Amino acid sequence: MLTLFSLPVRFGVGALAGYALLQALGGFVPHVYEVVNTILALLFIVACGTLTSTLTAVALERIAYRPLRRAPRLTPLISAIGASFFLQQAMANILGPQQRFYVRPKLISGTINLNLGSLGVIPITKTGIIIVLVSILLMIVLYLFVQRSRTGRAMRAVAEDKDTASLMGVDVDHVIVVTFAIGAMLAGAAGVMLGFHNLSFNWRSGFIPGLKAFTAAVLGGIGNIPGAMFGGFFLGLVEALGPIALGIPAEYKDVIAFSLLVLVLIFRPTGIFGEVLSEKKV
Repeated sequence: MLTLFSLPVRFGVGALAGYALLQALGGFVPHVYEVVNTILALLFIVACGTLTSTLTAVALERIAYRPLRRAPRLTPLISAIGASFFLQQAMANILGPQQRFYVRPKLISGTINLNLGSLGVIPITKTGIIIVLVSILLMIVLYLFVQRSRTGRAMRAVAEDKDTASLMGVDVDHVIVVTFAIGAMLAGAAGVMLGFHNLSFNWRSGFIPGLKAFTAAVLGGIGNIPGAMFGGFFLGLVEALGPIALGIPAEYKDVIAFSLLVLVLIFRPTGIFGEVLSEKKV
């Protein structure tokens, strides 16, 4: 197992050593080394983001959620809002209110032109393509984990009925911690990808994307993972094309997004694909 898990580390060390040697011998570095080093660096940054996010989420679960496990539903919601403001203000005081910037590697910089014939050419950023592909991949992995794994079955059981799941031998606290950790890992990866795409962030950068992630989940259907993914893409298309179709400034895209949320909650409370709930039978 040690040999298996040390393979990526040894591969990275070898690539870096080869890069340094070629630089020392004459400054000639084949393109493959640049690609390998960039990919390793990006994976390391994503790993740091996911690890930090996971540790923060697990700590919050222990402090702000677990003591309220048996409290009315409104109480954990208020605690969640307080935890959100606490994290934002903590980051504002630790890192400062100023805008910070990412340096985008050459490998993922630039655009790819999509030729639509008579409709023209649409430039698509490489980071946008990476975000879409990685998001789909993570969605598939998460869906298979929740539907096929033992922990995933336990998560679905706890979501349905914590007391009954506990009587069936499920460690409810452990399952909830794992759920928080998985959600935080995905959020950390999303934050890093969003930073490379927008090239700037500050202490409030995650607030609006978090609200829109909730909106996408409601649009697709709470508990429905493919539905939430569809809701995210649908929301993105509405934000991109809505202002153009209505002939209004692009700054109104958030107004359109949250107006859509209100309409869905009024006319389709369970979302486009409906909630995923088990059928109760007597």
